[in-house]
Amino acid sequence: MKTNQLGKEGIVFANLAEIEKSKIIDLMNNPLVRRQMPLLKGEFNQADCEKFVASKERMWKEHGFGPWAFVINKQFAGWGGIQPEDGEADLALVLHPDFWGIGKVLYKEIIGRAFYELNIATVQVLFPPSRTRIKGLLHLGFKKERELDIGNEKFIRYTLDKSDWIKDNKS
Repeated sequence: MKTNQLGKEGIVFANLAEIEKSKIIDLMNNPLVRRQMPLLKGEFNQADCEKFVASKERMWKEHGFGPWAFVINKQFAGWGGIQPEDGEADLALVLHPDFWGIGKVLYKEIIGRAFYELNIATVQVLFPPSRTRIKGLLHLGFKKERELDIGNEKFIRYTLDKSDWIKDNKS
């Protein structure tokens, strides 16, 4: 995986292993972030962070894609990307609340790479039912599919097909 500059708003897609662990730990322990991540139980500590980063790096080695760290104006803003999830391409986007406004820019770049570079046909997003503000997700073209259980937690699966995205995003 290479670090690369988007050239937009000082955004860099970096390797998660390049980020200071304390920054990742702070993000993952932020109460507003944790509210959206029901699988994150207990305090996220140094050992958890080491396992987390190692698992994300392993995705890159095994699949050729995975999540990045987002650095905006030289500040760690969060992490995300396309990651394999039970044979599906799963979109993850975890941002510090100070950077929630930049999510759409990051999303467009990630989805573009997923559909054009990786040639993925469908991307999924898994939201807990507690995420009731989904109008934006539906506006982006995602369609609600079904409920499922992961780690004894309920999630709702939304999908976006490449053909629908390309049709909606022609320049």
